[in-house]
Amino acid sequence: MATLLSLSSSTFVPLLKPLEPFSSFTKTRTLLVKRSFSISSSLQQSTAPSIALQTFWQWLSDQGVVLTKFPARPGVVPEGLGLIAERDIAKKEVVLEIPKKLWINPDAVAASDIGSVCSGLKPWVSVALFLIREKSKEDSTWRPYLGILPESTNSTIYWSEEELTELQGSQLLRTTLGVKEFLQREFLKVEEEVLVPHKELFPSPVTLDDFFWAFGILRSRAFSRLRGQNLVLIPLADLVNHSPDITTEYYAYEIKGGGLFSRDILFSLRSPISVKAGEQILIQYDLNKSNAELALDYGFIERKSVRNVYTLTLQISESDPFFGDKLDIAETNGLGENVDFDIVLGNALPPAMLSYLRLVALGGTDAFLLESIFRNTIWGHLELPVSRANEELVCRVVREACKSALSGYHTTIEEDEKLEGADLNPRLEIAVGIRAGEKKVLQQIDEIFKQRESELDELEYYQERRLRELGLIGEQGEIIFWESK
Repeated sequence: MATLLSLSSSTFVPLLKPLEPFSSFTKTRTLLVKRSFSISSSLQQSTAPSIALQTFWQWLSDQGVVLTKFPARPGVVPEGLGLIAERDIAKKEVVLEIPKKLWINPDAVAASDIGSVCSGLKPWVSVALFLIREKSKEDSTWRPYLGILPESTNSTIYWSEEELTELQGSQLLRTTLGVKEFLQREFLKVEEEVLVPHKELFPSPVTLDDFFWAFGILRSRAFSRLRGQNLVLIPLADLVNHSPDITTEYYAYEIKGGGLFSRDILFSLRSPISVKAGEQILIQYDLNKSNAELALDYGFIERKSVRNVYTLTLQISESDPFFGDKLDIAETNGLGENVDFDIVLGNALPPAMLSYLRLVALGGTDAFLLESIFRNTIWGHLELPVSRANEELVCRVVREACKSALSGYHTTIEEDEKLEGADLNPRLEIAVGIRAGEKKVLQQIDEIFKQRESELDELEYYQERRLRELGLIGEQGEIIFWESK
């Protein structure tokens, strides 16, 4: 979801580039999924969803979970399924504990019938195959849990081609298509390496749709920041829903021992706020995710402005005659050949963005700053305007890139704002919110650099600063003449 600007000393070449199509589960900040409003699941299609929940509840009890000890119980809620408080719950109180034997993770796969053929796979792929296989088995131990999982959510990876057209021009569309292409490649690879050679291990044919389903389940429901656990599904705990009103991620969960006389390892979920009996137990999934990430992972967005983010990727072009020098300077200052800058609606530009833009645009009569004698001081110079030509080029090309990106959407901000107040289906509501948010950030970026363009004649540049340091110009910019005595 990034707009890529490849800059050289003579010109900027605006390009478009999606985010990496898939970030590994070891890096994801995902907690778990919020059930979307138009969820499609075998549970909701049933005329008696309570039966499935009762079966799941009984299964947990049969597996040794002490259900009477804790105040949380699964129930049907507006989002789909959730956790309901059976009594008043205090802030930070433990609401459930799930033993390790009920966790679905790479260790569970390794101990299963397909463990030997999955040992060389990426952890998430092996767990995905495990889910698909267990779901297809009539006698699976995990069937009561798998029976309450949704068949899909409102995540954009499940949208039809027609629905995706509503995201035209957005960074989220490019990212979604990238994810789908990535999954297709991964499926073909696992089909060749595992599914075809070991058909006897899979009772039913595994399809690309199955693979998408398992990926969506893991992407949305897997806990990933647990001690020693980078990818784990926790039955019951993953029913907890998200609240935008909760502003802390702390106290929500931890891994701990089962007690003085127990060797069990438990997943413990706490309520970050006090909850009244009959209300939902909610947590904050991730304060740092953008609306695009929330839509891709979970299938919902928030109305908070700070969730609207546009990612600008700046690049030092390999064709730049000063490529080596610029790259060395960038790396010395903790950056690189490509740098992603997330611009948040209502916030200032990232601190290093202007400096990096000036570096990449550096050339012509300003190129002397790239000489080795300036290597230890150049970044300080780049934190301030270098020259009028350099600053003007930066402003012009960033504004042109914003204009180009805005032209890719099929609606205006005004049209989207009118729709935001309408009664829309959940996926259209997401699309409208995403494209309106992105466009607002693009307009914000454009306004920032438009303002800088209007101030070009008032800015002080490197040469003026240097002359002042040497005492050759005064505070008002006047030239100081030195007369010999």
